[in-house]
Amino acid sequence: MPVYIALLRAINVGGTGMLPMAELKATCEGLGFTDVKTYIQSGNVLFRSELSEAEVQKRLEDALAERMGKAPGVILRSRRELKKVIDKAPFANAKPKFLLVTFLPEPPPADALDKLVAPDGEEVQISGREIYIHFPNGSGKSKLKLPALKPGTSRNLNTVRKLVELAAELEESGA
Repeated sequence: MPVYIALLRAINVGGTGMLPMAELKATCEGLGFTDVKTYIQSGNVLFRSELSEAEVQKRLEDALAERMGKAPGVILRSRRELKKVIDKAPFANAKPKFLLVTFLPEPPPADALDKLVAPDGEEVQISGREIYIHFPNGSGKSKLKLPALKPGTSRNLNTVRKLVELAAELEESGA
């Protein structure tokens, strides 16, 4: 049975989209997903499901919309896809906590970087459905502007690595 990694957009960030991880876990279990595990408070959940990716996405978005009043946005990836994100990570000298990956539902437009404003020396690279951003001074006070980021959700490289590790453990336990 496939392992899915769901990255929820705008969960528990800046006081908006409040969703305790215990409730997220219960919601997933209520949908029939198994081996549900959450990671940190920013809307990361791993689980197994026999359903297709499209069906998993629809059911999870619908359940969260009912719970929260609107769907926060759900980005699904497999362990292999996240491993490729790590392997392709540019900016080799960037500290992992300063390298954010924005996961998008689909690839951004070809001209996405034309609208980039990076006043603090941020570096940006697009690869498929991900946008990598190196924030040399951290992301907290950055004035970076890039409209293509809007439909996505970001995780730092340390978090992506941990999600891959947790997904591998789930895959091994079900082998």
